[in-house]
Amino acid sequence: MDMKVQKNQPELWEFSGMPGEISEQTSEPIAGWKDLQYGMFIHWGLFSKFGGEVDGNPVEKGYSEQIQMWANLSETDYLQAAKVFYGDAFDPEAICTLAKNAGMSYIVITSKHHDGFCMFDTETTDYNIVKQTPFGKDSLKLLSEECKRQGLKFGVYFSLVDWHQGHIFDENNNNSIPIEMEPVIERQLHELMTNYGAIVEVWFDMGKPTLIQSEKFKKIVMDLQPNAAVNSRIWNNLGDFRTLGDNQIPKYTLDNPWQTPASIYHETWGYRNWQAREDMTGKVKNLIKGLTSVRARGGNYLLNIGPKGDGSIVLFEKVVLQEIGNWLKQHKQAVLDASPTRFGGQSWGEVTVYQNQLFLHLFDIPSIGKITLNGLISSVQDVCIDGTNNHLEWTHENGLLEVNCNRLTSDDMAPTVLRVSLAEELRIIPEQAVMWDGEKPLAVRSNCFDTGYGFSDEGCYTSLNQTVIRQTIYFISKVDREITFNLQGEIQDQKETFVITLNGEEQLFIGERLLQNEIGPFSIKANELNIFSVALAEPSYKEKDIHMALDVIEINSRS
Repeated sequence: MDMKVQKNQPELWEFSGMPGEISEQTSEPIAGWKDLQYGMFIHWGLFSKFGGEVDGNPVEKGYSEQIQMWANLSETDYLQAAKVFYGDAFDPEAICTLAKNAGMSYIVITSKHHDGFCMFDTETTDYNIVKQTPFGKDSLKLLSEECKRQGLKFGVYFSLVDWHQGHIFDENNNNSIPIEMEPVIERQLHELMTNYGAIVEVWFDMGKPTLIQSEKFKKIVMDLQPNAAVNSRIWNNLGDFRTLGDNQIPKYTLDNPWQTPASIYHETWGYRNWQAREDMTGKVKNLIKGLTSVRARGGNYLLNIGPKGDGSIVLFEKVVLQEIGNWLKQHKQAVLDASPTRFGGQSWGEVTVYQNQLFLHLFDIPSIGKITLNGLISSVQDVCIDGTNNHLEWTHENGLLEVNCNRLTSDDMAPTVLRVSLAEELRIIPEQAVMWDGEKPLAVRSNCFDTGYGFSDEGCYTSLNQTVIRQTIYFISKVDREITFNLQGEIQDQKETFVITLNGEEQLFIGERLLQNEIGPFSIKANELNIFSVALAEPSYKEKDIHMALDVIEINSRS
């Protein structure tokens, strides 16, 4: 039986299109950080000893790692847990082995959470694991050394909120940082950046520092660990990458480096004794979907475990990570080796690419018995279930790939992955692309724009907002032409400088002239995909909103 049909002849699909792989050119340290892709987050601290309970009663409000605040415990009462904090089951070797088996490449652990209790040996305060607990050892030192032995990268979490140093309980954790608290933060950062070998990621959290404070704290990291990447919760838009909200997966591919911090249970990050741990199969499937979606959109995924007070890993969490790792071993090229594509999310799942292999991640088997992928102009050679020789029926015509899924059965443990073998590198025609006869003016309206998104903050967690940082159109002319553009819409900052780009050629415009002047001229070739973009020329930070509401981008012929 002939299982493949290749019809790639109609006019539109003879065009060369554009690369379908998103391969961002970045410099160190962020390039090295992006290569990490998938890591283990560990929330372990004095809070773990409580297990989400006070005097045997569950504290149901808030995350359990913040139990001191939610239960309104005095520091004296909270510190009672330190007396029985033996940590006798804390096993860095087992933790690192689990991370590697799960497919992870690095570990980030809480050095100090909002309670201010330091899980490392510090000279800034006696309020730490070495001086206050019978465990009496530097947990960060033990783990960082084991990471090095097992070939994992190491990073640290550091809270800018510190109840021990004087911050009051704030349910939003938006505490400003008094000047008198700065020396302790600076000295602790200096210790963390000098005593634990190479640091790959510094994960700041919460608080509401001023711009000057954010700059000061980041400079300490950069001076002492120039290869470390700092997350955006340093605030004031100074991060090397954007940390999204807890468990947040963006709807769109973001233009700049970003990360999703994920928890096995969305209710808590720190250990909770009474946490419902059920539906192992569903949990694994949902976490794999989260990891796949983040990777398909170009982000990094940091998945948390919350060890018990004795340092042991919760069995449910251990098995979940092992199952994810087993699945990844079968589909490593499809997820960890793969790059995001310009296809974006599909109704049936996600799309990634590795070399000349396109991977279709099916989160649900469609009831219609087939899936479609539009805009693929590279020649297809074969479609099969990834990791098998089970070939599927498919057709590829007018850039539309259709795959017959009737032979697929739902896998309750994880998404089904299809491998599409291409004859050459992935090339596509974006779904927003428009054809132009090259004669009459063509008005491209906003519903055909490809929008580049990012996120910005105003100095704290609750101020995180999505931004628009680019507007792009794709068009194909039937003839060679010299052309110009006219933009219609509104610009908020008339004095801002914008860069207009057509196929790599740039022109600069002040905002007040951008909507009044003809843009160009530019020369284009027939039957080639053209890419026209508008963005800020020199944004004060890379995710700054362009504050532009374009309605129409008009293309005009000068012939």
